[in-house]
Amino acid sequence: MTTTTAEKSGSYRLGDREVRRLGYGAMQLAGPHVMGPPADRDAAIAVLRRAVELGVDHIDTSDYYGPTVVNELIREALHPYPEDLVLVTKVGARRTEDGGWPEALEPDDLRRAVQENIDHLGVDALDVVNLRMPGFAEPVERSLAEPFEALAAMQQEGLIRHLGVSNVTPQMYAEASAIAPVACVQNHYNLVHRADDPLIDALARDGVAYTPFFPLGGFTPLQSAALDAVARRLETTPLQVALAWLLARSPNLLLIPGTSSVAHLEENLQAAARVLGPAELAELDRIGGTGEPDVDL
Repeated sequence: MTTTTAEKSGSYRLGDREVRRLGYGAMQLAGPHVMGPPADRDAAIAVLRRAVELGVDHIDTSDYYGPTVVNELIREALHPYPEDLVLVTKVGARRTEDGGWPEALEPDDLRRAVQENIDHLGVDALDVVNLRMPGFAEPVERSLAEPFEALAAMQQEGLIRHLGVSNVTPQMYAEASAIAPVACVQNHYNLVHRADDPLIDALARDGVAYTPFFPLGGFTPLQSAALDAVARRLETTPLQVALAWLLARSPNLLLIPGTSSVAHLEENLQAAARVLGPAELAELDRIGGTGEPDVDL
């Protein structure tokens, strides 16, 4: 049997499923500012189909990407879905006509969002639903009990299989896990932004997956002289090295790099084959540990 690109990254448990650690984030398939359709719909469909061909078995999405555009693309490209494909979506916000992302955390908002994700993806129940809490890239400490309890009730109804949380502090994660089992945490983390190091280690001890968003620096790519030097030495790209570092960081990290290009998708997935030695890992670790001055997010 041929080993697919994504399989080389190993696997980790997400809810009741074992998934490969390199997945795909679908946000970039929408138009500019994550609004409206993509410039090239056929290219977007091709990226999704190629991801599955290469062994990707978990895709991160949301009905507020577009809005609805990305979920409809996923359904067009992949439905009926492969049995091993896990669709991870998120709720907790809505979109305004000017591209805003106001919170939508009332129980009625969440029920509407869950049902709309179900309808647009064309499924009977959602595999994993992350409750996305407010704050741009950084969590705002507040209680998530009411919205998480609303999602837990929908889980009991059979509309959701597993629950996760996104953009949360350790205290907020603890509050959620006291209400219902948490399958995954999705927070801002990458080679430079290392605030969640203690949380990642704690989750790994508990067998809980952690998915970093902005794994390559968000809307501005990671920039670092040390990262560039390691990439040149390994004859690869800085972004492949940054993804390889995340795979080496902890076995519970699930990666969802996004792109609207098949070529870039393939490049991202090749990071699974990059083996970083002790010297490279130590050099890269120092970027986050010292706040290297030429790093820019």
